[in-house]
Amino acid sequence: MTQPHPRLVAQSRIDTPLGPLTAAATDLGLAGLWFDDQAHHPGPLAVPADARHPVLAAATSAVSAYFNGDAEPLRQVALDLHGTPFQLAVWRALQALPRGATATYGQIAAGVGSPAAVRAAGAAIGRNPVSILVPCHRVLGKGGALTGYAGGLHRKQALLQAEGIVAG
Repeated sequence: MTQPHPRLVAQSRIDTPLGPLTAAATDLGLAGLWFDDQAHHPGPLAVPADARHPVLAAATSAVSAYFNGDAEPLRQVALDLHGTPFQLAVWRALQALPRGATATYGQIAAGVGSPAAVRAAGAAIGRNPVSILVPCHRVLGKGGALTGYAGGLHRKQALLQAEGIVAG
């Protein structure tokens, strides 16, 4: 059984209009939120299912709020993200993108102080462990092109459309 990191304590399933998500929590916060067929999904988690865990209950509420049009559902959920310092910087930059706004991979790279690291920023975005709530779907290619999404381009397009963004 694979785990994103060894401190996971609970998991739950969250149904969404775009398919089910697996949520994973540590004692400190939400560590993962993956669509079933998402790239970089860790696979089965060796932790108990507990939808009542406070972090997982908050994540379920936040995902529901997102799909009901709430502008800032992430505020409801503590995060416990694990990655390299560069990945963490990129994921923080994603969290700063408000609903209805987009950025390019180049803008994200420049925003974290590495304007030449566009591919590395793209790789970090693709490894984002918390779908939807850390909004990697708001990152577009040059000229607004609809490119890359670990959860599938059909989901990226649906998420953007739900936010009133026409891309591609």
